[in-house]
Amino acid sequence: MQKPASQQAPLTGIIRQLRPSDLPRFRDHLLRLDTESRRDRFNGFADDTFVTAYAERCFAKGTTVIGYVEGDKVLGAAELHERPEIVEPTGEIAFSVERVLQHRGVGGRLFERLVANARWLGYTRLLVTTHPQNAAMKSLARKFNASLSFADGETVGVIELDPPAPVFTKAASDPFAAARRTGASVPAMPPAVAFMHP
Repeated sequence: MQKPASQQAPLTGIIRQLRPSDLPRFRDHLLRLDTESRRDRFNGFADDTFVTAYAERCFAKGTTVIGYVEGDKVLGAAELHERPEIVEPTGEIAFSVERVLQHRGVGGRLFERLVANARWLGYTRLLVTTHPQNAAMKSLARKFNASLSFADGETVGVIELDPPAPVFTKAASDPFAAARRTGASVPAMPPAVAFMHP
């Protein structure tokens, strides 16, 4: 059973983009996910062989992966996969947080950082797909004004992004402004974010 927030140790990790050399850490993070969290992440059963190959494909194909890192471990991750077959610049996003850190705000911080990265990369639409029972993911998507629809046993969320501001404008210097305008009351963060509070 998870301890109440008042009894949990403070979060002291950082959020940063993972480097190619972080592949083993990302892979190990996915392999450590408990059964329910792994099902939520992959929308169904995924054995260790599948998860290992998936992590390697992510890094081989240039997927943007943002991690919550404590010490030498990745304990949460947000992924941005390009959907080049769609004419409008579109990315598909996915999230995973290990059980011990769930419901502590890590997913929201990863989501905000990923949205900012997506805007920097010129995406104007993000897709998120999950199964209908993944209440945490649906709640997080709604927090960022995703429009949700249901089809073929899946929940599909669409997030429309403001285009990047022209260079040399005030808006361009604040890449997190669009995320805050969605109503997600989260502060702007620098490229590496330290957690110093529970």
